[in-house]
Amino acid sequence: MPPSREGDALAGARQPWAENAPSVDAEYDFIIIGSGPGGGTLAHALAPSGKKILILERGDYLPREKENWESEAVFVESRYQTKDVWKDKDGHDIHPGIHYYVGGNSKVYGAALFRLRERDFGELVHRGGISPAWPLQYADMAPYYDRAEQLYEVHGTHGIDPTEPPAGMPYPFPALEHEPRIQQLHDDLVREGLHPFPLPVGVRLLERNLRPLHESKCIRCSTCDGFPCLVDAKSDAQKICVEPALAFDNVTLRTNAKAVRLLTSESGREVTGVEIESESGPATLRAHVVIVACGAINSAVLLLRSACDKHPDGLANGSGVVGRNYMRHNNSATIAVSKEPNPTKFQKTLGLNDYYFGGPGWDYPLGHIQMLGKSDADQIKGEAPSWVPLRPDFAFDIIAKHGLDFWLTSEDLPRMENGVTLERDGTIRLSLTPNNMEAHERLKARLHEMLGAIGAHPTLLPRSLYLGKNIPIGGTAHQVGTVRFGTDPASSALDVDCKAHELDNLYVVDGSFFVSAGAVNPALTIMANALRVAEKIGERYA
Repeated sequence: MPPSREGDALAGARQPWAENAPSVDAEYDFIIIGSGPGGGTLAHALAPSGKKILILERGDYLPREKENWESEAVFVESRYQTKDVWKDKDGHDIHPGIHYYVGGNSKVYGAALFRLRERDFGELVHRGGISPAWPLQYADMAPYYDRAEQLYEVHGTHGIDPTEPPAGMPYPFPALEHEPRIQQLHDDLVREGLHPFPLPVGVRLLERNLRPLHESKCIRCSTCDGFPCLVDAKSDAQKICVEPALAFDNVTLRTNAKAVRLLTSESGREVTGVEIESESGPATLRAHVVIVACGAINSAVLLLRSACDKHPDGLANGSGVVGRNYMRHNNSATIAVSKEPNPTKFQKTLGLNDYYFGGPGWDYPLGHIQMLGKSDADQIKGEAPSWVPLRPDFAFDIIAKHGLDFWLTSEDLPRMENGVTLERDGTIRLSLTPNNMEAHERLKARLHEMLGAIGAHPTLLPRSLYLGKNIPIGGTAHQVGTVRFGTDPASSALDVDCKAHELDNLYVVDGSFFVSAGAVNPALTIMANALRVAEKIGERYA
């Protein structure tokens, strides 16, 4: 069945209806597997090349419906998450917080679009271990960060965050305005000698005095962070990259087409085909270049599933690192309940990095704090059994009205034993032992002390629904690191251009390539790297 024609498709854009679906053994210059921040951005960058490009997406378009903005549907019922069942390291079932749609997980992300800090690209010593250096420097990535911020229409102000690396140009849009309660929080933090800054956010908002202008797509609602956007106002990969790419006659999108295996030549040096499963049956598609962008877990799974005589442990896996070194940040979603009401609707406008590289009495990195989307009574009630007796008379609405929601991120360090493997029956097993947790607990303590110092009298409550109740800490949000890049084929799967060391025409451009995770949201780095790799591919195959 073709996808719905819902949405404001670009004028003149070719739509991926059934008549555009490739036939068996169709051949392309480039096949891009995945349409999220990595694959979608790369497709957008390569579209003007004139090369014949196919984007494969295992899901469909996310349906536009009133449930997009309903907390019960999104967070309690997990309406838009995959129904896949994986195993954890102990063999227990887990339900991954992954979304298979055109645009990938960016359809529901909070759109906080950060650059890694300049020091994140070098070796950093943590109390819990070493965060290794990248094979390139911040200066190598900086111009692509500039381009990614422009492309994804990021709102922000450079130069306020004391840890921010240098930028080559201003953000394309001014910082989002704080609503009164968040402005008060900002001012209180400044009086304490801290340096809160406007969060860099990718939303399609034009505003004046906290009021969206008539021509603004974004209406500054309370259902952004973690929700699909019913009015298509989020700077997600579908709206920003995939749809504009489809305006080119040489680009095709095939939805509901899951790549299950990559085929290689007799020599094992080239990928020759992509086996897919789709509603019309299995098919094999051919391409001169294959780019994998399925997300760090599923990209590793695809490479492992593609094992063959020449690559018995999986493609690009001569080093044994494919699927290993999985990182997902040590994340916490927390509500600080204060005496003062918080009527804020769009809360995600403030960040704090004063403790990013350490704090009083602690010589190691702690991490990043930002505001999270405003929780409502339904969300709080949905997770209440973890911390209060579930009673009909419990004042969930009072907690919501007085709550300040925070997202805390500390660095998860790469460990070979943390990763994804395949069972004999094809089941995905995600093994994860948390590390560097002392830093995260200290960051929580800093938040508590900080709020107490400004008179917020906080009671901190977990927001476990946002992370996913039945998944190890952090869930699958911010997944990176399973197909790391580097200069040494003995310890990395990809070269510095994100091409597989062992295959001449295979690239990986999602978060898999990360060597370390830093402590800020990885989406902008994935986007910037996709632009960098697209440039390399364009030069090589001009």
